This record gives sequence, C-alpha cells and structure tokens, in this order.
Amino acid sequence: MTLKPSRLIAPISLLALVACTQAPSTAPTDGAVSCKPTNAVLNATGANATNRARSAAGLPQVRANSLLAQVAADHACDMARRGQMTHSGSATSGPAERVKARGYDTRITAENIAAGPFDTDRVLMEWQKSPGHRANLLLPQVKEFGIGRAIGADGRTQYWAAVYAAEK
Repeated sequence: MTLKPSRLIAPISLLALVACTQAPSTAPTDGAVSCKPTNAVLNATGANATNRARSAAGLPQVRANSLLAQVAADHACDMARRGQMTHSGSATSGPAERVKARGYDTRITAENIAAGPFDTDRVLMEWQKSPGHRANLLLPQVKEFGIGRAIGADGRTQYWAAVYAAEK
C-alpha cells in the first residue's frame, strides 16, 4: 500500500465505543463546551509518551511543537462543539489542511483522535495499544508533535487530537 505522506490519517479509534459503555454522567452541565489552549506541560507529556514508544522502536525523538498543539486543540474543540469524533473538521478535510492553513509547510502529517471520559495518561496509553494509532506514533519521518483536548457539552466527554508532522 502506498501512502501519500501529507494526507496520512489514522483509522478512527475504538475509544469512542469504549466511552459508550460507560455509565451516563450525573454531573450537572450547562451544555457549554470547554475549549482551552494546550499548555506546555500537556504538550510535553504527550511528546514524552510518544518518545518512549519511539525510543523502544529505535526511532528518533519528536519535539513538542506549540503550533501543532494549537492545531490539535482547535480540532478537539471543533469535535466537541459538533459532538462528533472525526478527522474531518467543520471547514477542513483533514489534519494536513489544518496545519498548512496555520503556516506549517508540512512534508508529512498524521493525526490521532479519541473521545470519551479519558484523562491524559489513558488516552496516550490507548493510542499506543491501537495498531493504527501506534503506527502514527512510529512514523519515522515525523519530527514534531502537538496535542489538544476539549470537554464536550455533557461536561464529561473529552475530545482529543494529536498531530504528528514534519516540515519540508
């Protein structure tokens, strides 16, 4: 199978199905989506988890990139607003289009997404256990990483996006 590096997208995770098996939330919510920029600690945590997997596979480390984190956070927010886990954005077809729109001259772009009641450690672990998502973590050409999350209108579901990329 030949992949076009600038359009590589991971299969949608079964994490959303796991979330559907959880008990309904009883926490009160005002129906507002919570979207915040990714802080440096969250971005470094995601890059460190990615780098542990890459090191074990003999691959070079990735750098946490604040622009990719902004792109990931914006996509996580878009998914939360729509209540839908998808690689397509409201106004974009995928991650390569989103990073290019922000001025990142991408050579390769990949994205992992998830939705559910998952904290940071859990979503990073699930991505490493999923073959399609792990493949994105282990793309040899990838040099940079960014992660973002948003909380859905139910106040419980977290929407996650991670972007893996390298510039030309």
